[in-house]
Amino acid sequence: MPIRKLTDLALKSIKPPPKGQETHWDEKLKGFGLRVSQGGSRAWIIAYRHNRRMRWMKLGSYPILTLADAREQAKNKLADVQKGVDVASERKAARDADSFSELCERYLKEHARQKKKPGSAYEDERIINRELFPNWGSRKAHEITRKDVIELVNGIAMRSEKPAPVQANRTLALISTIFNFGVDNEIVDSNPAARVRKPGAEHQRDRVLTEDEIRCVWNALEAEPSKTRAIFRLALLTAQRKGEIVGMKKDELEFDSGWWTIAAERTKNGLAHRVPLAPEATQILREMELASRDERLIFRGGRIGRPLTNLQKSMRRIKKESEVDFRFHDLRRTAASLMTGIGIPRLVVSKLLNHVERGITAVYDRHSYDNEKRAALLKWERRLAEIVSGKPQRANVIELRA
Repeated sequence: MPIRKLTDLALKSIKPPPKGQETHWDEKLKGFGLRVSQGGSRAWIIAYRHNRRMRWMKLGSYPILTLADAREQAKNKLADVQKGVDVASERKAARDADSFSELCERYLKEHARQKKKPGSAYEDERIINRELFPNWGSRKAHEITRKDVIELVNGIAMRSEKPAPVQANRTLALISTIFNFGVDNEIVDSNPAARVRKPGAEHQRDRVLTEDEIRCVWNALEAEPSKTRAIFRLALLTAQRKGEIVGMKKDELEFDSGWWTIAAERTKNGLAHRVPLAPEATQILREMELASRDERLIFRGGRIGRPLTNLQKSMRRIKKESEVDFRFHDLRRTAASLMTGIGIPRLVVSKLLNHVERGITAVYDRHSYDNEKRAALLKWERRLAEIVSGKPQRANVIELRA
């Protein structure tokens, strides 16, 4: 293979070989040359030895990459070779590195669906598909920068058609979680979302429905499918979280003794929780258990073994029909607030909500509060029946069905 002084003029005189390919080496920079193929394509290359093995690396095509730029690039790469770096392997590793979409798929498969509640995993997948894949899906995970993160979440927070600051905050939190997973599994070296400020201001909600609003929502539920109607009404009757209700399992229910026991892995605070079942809640759950087509779940979603999770369309219909603007969690807050309003002690309400108690007294208080919780939900169910029906209820008669 010829060695010659490569100049712009010399390059113009190089002819393609009759067959195969031929490399013209630069006498000015050892290991740098131009490879010319039979078909006329021309590419800059470098050749070097690493661990006694010959290595080759393409730098770019001529004339897109000029002689001066190619020689400068080759000089830098060969300098790295002198320092012991296998530059060809480094490039291949970068080329084969996980894309951001592959990182997300691994995160969903190995973390979200394994360690998070079904509703939370579903929400992660929704944000990934809606916000992250369209922007970063084809990019390498290690190429995502802090600037990319800031531009993305700020764009969500300040969308021209519909600004979504809270959604931007949720997206930022998920990006950080995904990259922390990547760091832990040696997919990426750093988290570009670390210490990025939330783009949107959030305010703690304290929405409590009025009695008229409760009545309107309860009646609007009559037009909904039985699963949806049951889930929303159980939120008011039991004051439990949406994820705990929709993920309810058949073996958690003890109808004879009147208890719903939520396992620790399904609660927000990681503590098992016993919820007494008053008559109306019991009746609803008996009907749902009989209607369920799943061996384990009360509220099965579209696939066997997966709970119902997406209630957004139902929520829009209910809000339109009832003319009440509310969120699902407002039902839990409303139930808790009205319980204290009818004289149920805050401590008992806290026990019903499965809140974690702080302080030295909580350490020594091992009382289960089962009797107090049952009495509280019976009293609350009677009061809710009065609100829904608009007439007082006797202690042993509860009319809640619309």
